[in-house]
Amino acid sequence: MGKIMLIAVILIPVFTGILIPVIPFKKRKYMEIFLETAVIFNTLLVWFLLYHRPMESFVLAKFTGNLAIAFRVDGMGMVFAGLVSFLWPLATLFAFEYMTKEKHERIFFMFYTITYGVTLGIALADNILTMYFFYELLTLVTVPLVMHTLTREAILASRKYLYYSLGGAAFAFIGMIFIIIYGTTTEFVPGGVLDIGKIGNRGNILLLIYVIAFMGFGVKAAICPFNSWLPQAGVAPTPVTALLHAVAVVKAGAFAILRLTYYSFGADFLRGTWAQYVVMVIAMFTIVYGCSRAVKETHLKRRLAYSTISNLSYILFGATIMTPLGMVGALTHMVFHAFMKICSFFCAGAIMHQTEKHYVHELDGLGRRMPWVFGIFTVSALALMGVPGLAGFISKWNLAWAAVESGNKLSYFGIGCLLISALLTAIYMLSIVVRAFFPPADFDEDTVKGYTDPNWKMLVPLGVFAVAIIAFGLFSPPLVKFFEDVASGCYIVK
Repeated sequence: MGKIMLIAVILIPVFTGILIPVIPFKKRKYMEIFLETAVIFNTLLVWFLLYHRPMESFVLAKFTGNLAIAFRVDGMGMVFAGLVSFLWPLATLFAFEYMTKEKHERIFFMFYTITYGVTLGIALADNILTMYFFYELLTLVTVPLVMHTLTREAILASRKYLYYSLGGAAFAFIGMIFIIIYGTTTEFVPGGVLDIGKIGNRGNILLLIYVIAFMGFGVKAAICPFNSWLPQAGVAPTPVTALLHAVAVVKAGAFAILRLTYYSFGADFLRGTWAQYVVMVIAMFTIVYGCSRAVKETHLKRRLAYSTISNLSYILFGATIMTPLGMVGALTHMVFHAFMKICSFFCAGAIMHQTEKHYVHELDGLGRRMPWVFGIFTVSALALMGVPGLAGFISKWNLAWAAVESGNKLSYFGIGCLLISALLTAIYMLSIVVRAFFPPADFDEDTVKGYTDPNWKMLVPLGVFAVAIIAFGLFSPPLVKFFEDVASGCYIVK
């Protein structure tokens, strides 16, 4: 039963999405009920599957040698699948209200729901071939979402996203081939799968291949210099940009790098080599670069996009520390950042939906008219800064602690990058809050007259995210302990 559910939770959202344009719903609310019910049902199935983990993998298709499309539930898969399944029903609910002002709703929700199943395919992949297959599929099903409005900007953004993603996948493909050739198996095994006997004197070649694959998967994680697609993709509807920036696409890139580092090449093989230093420097540079660009950006969604670029490399910095504590820090920020960033993006989407305002300088005085939205946005802003008592502080603390404990002198510079990022985050996030609640003395109240908070379909997800951010900040030890168990290999299914 459990093995069948492994494929069922992937296929249910896919077939649900396909049915949306086909079923002749008489009223829009019937489509909403059908879609939300299917998404919630699938989420409950995922949670049941994670709680009752099957002891064996499910092989869907077997090719030559040890190549197969197969699925299983291990610790890493539990983290990503649990995150995605929790956020998707709330994101769908938010999208119902947001899309009332957009065209081609059914096509939008078709691809939006299919993406849920594809992302779960990445989370539950048993081996690098399966992960790569769904990783490529994720690009194909999200391109139509980026170009949904069919404006010139949307089409250009979707092209750049597609070109960057396919180029990155080509680099990642090279890494997969070398894992197949020089690994004992294609499955994900804690500690890596490289066969030292096969490697011989080709160690430096393997290290180069790791860097190439790291950069390939890093395209979706918006690592420098392959990050320009992410701010440009902000032309898509906000439920899509939140999907890209917080849940599916960028987290899939970070997740793939964690798999590549800890489960394929192996941290022991990489630690202390020039390859580790190269990828660590790239991650640290991206942290500072992203938040520096966010300070300068005046468009609200693009500012949050540059913030995402910076915060994603927090996760990659944890991965490049290449210790169990580094992995704990990376997993902590992967989960906590998802809640913080989807919260801030949905707040931005609610603002744009209610006011049609897109730039930071247009937000003066709106906090008084939309107190719930801007109050929740303030919670996400403080969390992203790393204020104690909120989720962001816990993940940044874990990353800094991992850097200190690693004994790697280069990682100490990473702590400095985290501190610089915290300062710049305070500038670019709090400037929005200050404008909204404390406009200039000569501010004309009539310019914001008539604006109000959105309805419950938007406010309920925002409220849940805000509560989660606070709860993670105050009651994080059980979850962090789970991440420690994952990092130590306690959650392995054989």
